[in-house]
Amino acid sequence: MADLVSAAEVAAVFRAEHGRAVAVLTRVFGDLDIAEESVQEAFATAVEKWPASGLPPSPAGWIITTARNRAIDRLRRESSREDKHAQAALLHAQDEPAEEGVVRDDRLRLIFTCCHPALALNVRVALTLRLLGGLTTTEIAHAFLVPEATMAQRIVRAKAKIRTAGIPYRVPYEADLPERVRGVLAVVYLIFNEGYAASSGDELIRAELCVEAVRLGRLLVELMPDEPEAVGLLALMLLQESRRPARVAADGSLILLADQDRDLWDRVLVTEGQDLVRRCLRRGRPGPYQLQAAMNAVHSDARTAADTDWSQIVQLYDHLLTLDPSPVVALNRAVAVGEVDGPAAALALVDELELGGYYLFHAIRAELLKRLERREDAASAYRSALELTENAAERAFLERSLKAL
Repeated sequence: MADLVSAAEVAAVFRAEHGRAVAVLTRVFGDLDIAEESVQEAFATAVEKWPASGLPPSPAGWIITTARNRAIDRLRRESSREDKHAQAALLHAQDEPAEEGVVRDDRLRLIFTCCHPALALNVRVALTLRLLGGLTTTEIAHAFLVPEATMAQRIVRAKAKIRTAGIPYRVPYEADLPERVRGVLAVVYLIFNEGYAASSGDELIRAELCVEAVRLGRLLVELMPDEPEAVGLLALMLLQESRRPARVAADGSLILLADQDRDLWDRVLVTEGQDLVRRCLRRGRPGPYQLQAAMNAVHSDARTAADTDWSQIVQLYDHLLTLDPSPVVALNRAVAVGEVDGPAAALALVDELELGGYYLFHAIRAELLKRLERREDAASAYRSALELTENAAERAFLERSLKAL
């Protein structure tokens, strides 16, 4: 008898519901470790049971209820051994509902908990990606360009600090929002980025992460309507999300921006994103997300790739570099320079950067070298890029490009 539910379907539920379940269980028990571990146990149980029994009517509700029950059973055993921490968590769980229908901002509460100013900014982002985004430690390490062991250690320390410092699980008071907004916005955008271009797996896009990031972005704009960077981030995500239908071919292969069928772009999202960009411009308080949104608005204005106003994009990157002088921003600026001043000018800028561990650095170098007819050098750069990416769609694109040389 064939399984009613495949391992891939269980994994899809895990990706879609992990953040929500952890957020609910954190509210129930007031402890991040208990929440994450109990959710992991619930999914392990799902892997055992669902293939034979089929998906429950509400997979999310099943996971939350199972995780809560497993956690309570474990805490009762531990509290009987006079474990004060277990006793406190069990007490916190009393009278908390296990139902799926929870307060709509549970996940937002979790973000603000993880983005407490007592934690370093990069640690805030990493911890929230792990708990809310459902990203593996490997995927987060990839996003930060650091070894996996280093990232794992950061996450463990951050959880311990939240517990020992007694950081509350709640959306902070209005006066406390400004000091946390930078980390919160970074978290939401990194969740979106992992959905927009997954760091590993068979598919380029993890749509559920994009949808969740946009949902959180809307909540942040409701919460902080006068914060221009929150509006800018939402605009940026909407404009990028509008291109999703055109980014992947029917066979799952990657389609570059220049080759996309722009008639497939979601014009409703484009219009909303552009309106938000104009709203930001009227405020006159530019920030990194607003500038990136403006660049994407320039792309969405162009009916064809050839119509793109690359000079305007270079000017926006110049401004962005003054606010965020990072090598990744400089790399993206070099791509725009290549469209204005040619591949030689762009390659000179790229070769000044120290991004040898970043696959897009090598992929961009390869494209520029190919345009300069330096085929052997381009092939070497493609091979370097292939060594650094674990996403099947990106690997297939790079392999086709290498073969075409």
